[in-house]
Amino acid sequence: MKKGFFLSVVFTLISSKVLAAEMKAINFVQKGEISELEFIFDSNNAQASKFQVKEDKQIIIDFSDVATTERVMRAFDTSEFSGGVVFVKAYKKPKTEKDIRVAVQLRDNVRSVLVRKPNRVILQIENRFGVFSQSKVEDGQSYREKVSDVTSAEMGKLNIPRSDSVEDILDNLVMSGKKKYIGKKITMNLKDVTPEEIIKILAETSGFNIILTEDAKKAPPISLSLVDIPWDQALDTVLEMNKLAAKKNGMILIVNTAAKYFQEQEEIRKAKIASLEQEPLLTKIFPISFANITELQGIIAEYSTKDRGKISKDSRTNSLIVKDTGEVLEKIKKIVELLDTQTPQVLIESKIVEVAERYSKEIGLENGLSFGYDPFGVAGANNSGSFSFSTAPSPGTAGIFGLSLIKFNRLTNLNFQLNLMENEAKAKIISSPKIITKNNVKAEITQDEVVFYDKTTQGTDNGATTNEPVPQSAKLKLSVTPQITNEGAISLSVELQKDSLEAQLGIGKPRPETKRNVKTEVLVDNGATVVVGGIYTFTTNENHSGIPFLKDIPLIGWLFRTKYNPSNEKRELIIFLTPRIINQEEAGLVDRG
Repeated sequence: MKKGFFLSVVFTLISSKVLAAEMKAINFVQKGEISELEFIFDSNNAQASKFQVKEDKQIIIDFSDVATTERVMRAFDTSEFSGGVVFVKAYKKPKTEKDIRVAVQLRDNVRSVLVRKPNRVILQIENRFGVFSQSKVEDGQSYREKVSDVTSAEMGKLNIPRSDSVEDILDNLVMSGKKKYIGKKITMNLKDVTPEEIIKILAETSGFNIILTEDAKKAPPISLSLVDIPWDQALDTVLEMNKLAAKKNGMILIVNTAAKYFQEQEEIRKAKIASLEQEPLLTKIFPISFANITELQGIIAEYSTKDRGKISKDSRTNSLIVKDTGEVLEKIKKIVELLDTQTPQVLIESKIVEVAERYSKEIGLENGLSFGYDPFGVAGANNSGSFSFSTAPSPGTAGIFGLSLIKFNRLTNLNFQLNLMENEAKAKIISSPKIITKNNVKAEITQDEVVFYDKTTQGTDNGATTNEPVPQSAKLKLSVTPQITNEGAISLSVELQKDSLEAQLGIGKPRPETKRNVKTEVLVDNGATVVVGGIYTFTTNENHSGIPFLKDIPLIGWLFRTKYNPSNEKRELIIFLTPRIINQEEAGLVDRG
């Protein structure tokens, strides 16, 4: 009885530790005027709350009872996009074990909406202020904004948005960049009226709190004729015409001259610099595992405090020693975490196959054209997954070089197909090399066939002749340089050289050499196969026999010889290339599969 009770208690304790959901991925997509941050879970139980730190231009999202991996939580930089999101970083929430916090750095304090979908939580962020109406923000808020669990330091930075549209207009007027005006439309026709009087009219019309400084009141009179425009656009126009600038103080807009405004901003900047100069310096050592320490030192030097920060390197331990303020050290720590990752490595598997032309269709090639028969599905000219380039040879010509490219996504039985063709004498597998190389580093595969011919030389003294073996080389060389794109595909720069030796023309003479080269670039999905073909070899056979002299008699000679039946055979050299990234997780690459 006691034993059963003990087991039930253990089961209850273990079950209580089961998390609500596991975060599988974080995806970022920019769609026109909206950026979306998508969080994917293994269940529909994920609970989230968000708040906005306006002083730092950040959106914070907290997920409770959620597990994930370091790979999913890796940071990514979106500053190259034109939208409102600059940087995204997920991390374990401080002083918790089962909560995850996601910090979204914004360009400006634009608004956002949390949306729930099956097994997904989506944060929609406007790329410019005014894309979302206030009602949309309120209606789309699937989660209650919760700030009670924020630390006191974070609480001091919070400015919880109000529900009225006045807050929206305030933010819009003091924000840089493209604006969207949402105020009530008005019509104004004024002549020789001071900006002070115009702003008073606008304040009374809108119920808005506006204060002008003494310098702003000295602006000269202007004339306006505005018909059916938002009142906040009229206010912004008056400010721009008179070189005035607005600063928000809570729910009040303070208008000053632009010169005074920028002077105040400069004083604030100098005060901040003075404060930084008084901040104590700390020292931290950053061990570097994969990045080039000299290059990394140059990158992070741009982020150190001017005239105070110091960065040195220790080559023996491959470490960076940074002396700077605590804030700068945190920035450098994030940069090192993002840049000190493994260099992506690519395994390039290749098969070099010689195929009789009449059978080339069986592996997808037809006379140099890249659209033929795929043994695992028909590949037609409208196949969106294919990339093609063709310089097909004309029939009936010899020594022609052509190039054709095919991309296959379904080649699980390629080896079986090639081996079957080889057994039936339709194809010959010359070699199947594999090689690993780093991203943007050239890999070379070479096969060299050497033959000897006897070179006859005559001595100058006694006239005696000597035979000296002289080597002659025919090289098959394949050079591939992979470059991994941000989307996870692989761009291959391919160089192919195929030399061949013809039959010897005479004793003591070298064999004629034929050199063929191709150089191209092709984009391949990770793990897919691209086919490079078009290097042709022509063989002509003339086999007939008969009775000497009699077979050459005109008209009746055919009675004394076999039928004259010359045959021509054209064979094509085909290269199969399959690039595969072997360290996606360690290199911090997105797994698109």
